[in-house]
Amino acid sequence: MRQAVLDHRPCEVGLSGQLWTRRLVGELIAKLYRVRLTEVGVGTYLKRWGVSFQRPDNRAVEQDPEAVRRCHEETRPAIRAQAKKDGGEILFADRVGIGSDRVTGRTWGEKGRTPVVRRSGNRFPVNASSAIGTKGRMHFMVITENFTAEVMCRFLDRLAGHFDRKVHLVVDGHFAHRSRKVRTWPAAHPDAVELHFLPAYSPELNPDELVNADLKHTLPKQHRASNQDELAAETHRFFHGRQRQPHNVRGYFGGPHVRYALNQNPMSF
Repeated sequence: MRQAVLDHRPCEVGLSGQLWTRRLVGELIAKLYRVRLTEVGVGTYLKRWGVSFQRPDNRAVEQDPEAVRRCHEETRPAIRAQAKKDGGEILFADRVGIGSDRVTGRTWGEKGRTPVVRRSGNRFPVNASSAIGTKGRMHFMVITENFTAEVMCRFLDRLAGHFDRKVHLVVDGHFAHRSRKVRTWPAAHPDAVELHFLPAYSPELNPDELVNADLKHTLPKQHRASNQDELAAETHRFFHGRQRQPHNVRGYFGGPHVRYALNQNPMSF
C-alpha cells in the first residue's frame, strides 16, 4: 500500500482524482483487502509508513528526463567551466506578467458572508524581465508592452551595460528567447552576453521562477493601482526593493530544485 501511494496516482489504480487523500487510500485498502478503515485509522497507517500530507510539485508530461539529466551532468559543468575560463558571471533570467485583476490571499469577513474586494473593471497587464545571480545580484526591466524579441534585446543591452565582464545568461525556451533576433544579438556582442537554454518544460530548474512567484504572491496584496502606469510603478518598487536585499536574492537559490545553481558561479572557485 505504501508503494502504491508513493508510485501511483489514484486514477492509475482504478480510483478517481490526481491526489491522494485519506478517503482514497481507504478506498484502495477496501478494494484490495476488503477491509474498511476510518479516515483516522488510515491516517495512523500513513504516519506509521512515514508518509505525510504535502503539496506536490507539478511536472509537465512533455518534460524529457534525459534532457534534465544532461543539464545537470553535462551542460551545467560546461557553463561553469566556460564562465570560470573567461572570468564571467552566471545569471538566471526569466520574464513574468502581472495583471491588475489578480487577487490572492485571504481577508477577514463576517461569518457566512463572503467578503467582496472591489477593483477596477478595466484590465491592464504589466510585464517584467529579471536576472539573478548566486551572489545576490539582481537586474530587472519593467515594461507596459508585450514581451517580444525586441524587448528581450533591450534587456540584453541593459544587462551588458552593468557588467565589465561576460555574462552567461541561462534562460528558458520562451519564443522570444529563441527568436532569430535574440539569437543574433550575442553574435554581435560576443564579449558581452552568451545565452544558455534550460531543458524544455522545466521551469523548476530556473531560480528566477521563484522571483516571479514572490512577485505574484506579494504584489496583489499591496497594490492599489488604478491604471497601467501605477501598476508598472508598483512592480518596479517590488523589484527595486528585492534588488537592495541581496540576502533575499540569494534565498531564491535555496529551493530544492535550484540548489544545483549554487555551484555554478565561477566566483565560488
